[in-house]
Amino acid sequence: MDAHAPQTTVTVHPPGPDGARRVTAGERRLGVAHRIEDLVKFLRHVGLDDIEIEETDLIDWRGGGPETWDEP
Repeated sequence: MDAHAPQTTVTVHPPGPDGARRVTAGERRLGVAHRIEDLVKFLRHVGLDDIEIEETDLIDWRGGGPETWDEP
């Protein structure tokens, strides 16, 4: 992880009716992820390039973990 990365928890919200998951960092909306690759892009934008997505405490998974990506 980047030594200057923000320590804000990234929240991955539960899947919506279309299967997408909102992603926020604190009060900042990062975008809507349709798959794990989208989440990785959002994490790069907040300086979290080299984290283990499935093992970090910096991601708050709601409504399912990294394996939960519903098809629309």
